[in-house]
Formats: sequence, structure tokens, C-alpha cells
Amino acid sequence: MNEHSVITNYPLYVQIAETFGDRIASGELKPGERLPPERELCQMLHVSRMTLRQALTELEARGLIIRRQGDGTYVAQPKIERNATKLVAFTDAIRQKGYIPAAKILFLEKRFADARIAGDLNIPLAAPLYYYQRLRLANQEPLMLEKCYLPLSRFVGLERFDLENRSVYEILRKEYNVRIDHSRQSLEAVVATEYEAGLLGVPLGAPMILQHRLAFDADGVPIECGEDIYRGDRFVFVTDSAPFSMEE
Repeated sequence: MNEHSVITNYPLYVQIAETFGDRIASGELKPGERLPPERELCQMLHVSRMTLRQALTELEARGLIIRRQGDGTYVAQPKIERNATKLVAFTDAIRQKGYIPAAKILFLEKRFADARIAGDLNIPLAAPLYYYQRLRLANQEPLMLEKCYLPLSRFVGLERFDLENRSVYEILRKEYNVRIDHSRQSLEAVVATEYEAGLLGVPLGAPMILQHRLAFDADGVPIECGEDIYRGDRFVFVTDSAPFSMEE
């Protein structure tokens, strides 16, 4: 292939998906708007139903549309941005985006640290811990499942506080005088298990974003180890980069 060659085998369904993606991004197609029926779209675009369905599947996988059996296809709500480089409490982040945050405690119990958790929190093997799971919501829509370990020795009596209506970080700060200073976080793509799908209202195997988190106090002591499972159709993680430079 020479420098003037042009690739011409660009799949038609990808072109259609990108066109609709651009229309959604520009606001021409608005969140909640119902798309025309498949037969009408096929006629408008002069494509087969198979090609159209491939394009719709592409858009659905990107979280741009929602297909409801027997009801039609709708433009999805815009994804909520989460900063991947800064640790911001879910409650604060969601409120800043204009949503009403809420939480539902699934359970709070005492456990003993296994080798992995003991290593992460720098505590003895079998040291007592608090372990809790919370379902996090925005405008009453379930969006994230939070799983968290805290050393019991440092946060005795945590069960006394209202973890449904208060931020855990706010409780740590006000009730224990412990402030989160920094964290180490990682992200990976996963799919929803049956348990997660049922809680978050998504299909089994739906794309999810798993965030591992280890948080430290100002002295560098690890105080929280957690995993947050975000709906892939409702969140996008962003980073702030340093100025770009390229060596010759």
C-alpha cells in the first residue's frame, strides 16, 4: 500500500453507529428520545435490518442507547464522569454533577483479615475488620456496588453511625478524626455477575468497571481497602495528564 492508498472496506454498520454517536454527542438526539422503529430506520438509511441491528448493537455496547423489549430504542442518559486520578467521595462527586446521592447498606459485619487484606492494610493476619457492602444510587437509580474493609481497632463502634445517609469519609473525619490523604487506585473492565446484575438492574454479563482502592492517612498508614463496581453504561473515568512533550 502506498502513501496515497485509501482504505475502503469500512463496515457500513460502523459508519451508521458513528453517525448516530455524533448526533447524540452534539445534542441533536437528546437523552430519553425514542428512535424511529427499525423498519423506518432501515428505509431512511437504505440498509438491511441485519446491518441496522449491528449498528444498534454497537451503540448499545458503547452505552449510547437503550433497547427495551417491546417498547423501542431510546437515547441513553449521558455517562457520569469520575476522575480516575483523584479520590473524591461518591456522595460529593454525584452531588457536584447535579444528582441526589443515596446509599443502601446491604450488610455490615466483622471479619478477620486474610493474607491479602492484612498485607494491604499492614495489619496482622486474622486482625479484626469491619466489612460492609453498600449500594450507591443517584436520583434513586442504582449505579455502583461498594465493598470495603476498615481495621476495627482504629474505628471501634462504626456500626453506631448511619452509613446510609452519611458519607463514610465524613464519618471517619468527624467521628474518628481520621482524614483520607491520598490513595492508590486501579481500574479494570469486568462483567456483571448474577449478584451484581440483580442489585444494579443490568443484564447478566453487562460491562462493568471495577475500581480497586487503597486509601492512606496523612502519615501514609493504609486505613481503607475497597472495591467499587460501577455500571459501564453509566460511568466514564477521566484523567488529567501533564503537558505533552516529545523527544526528537
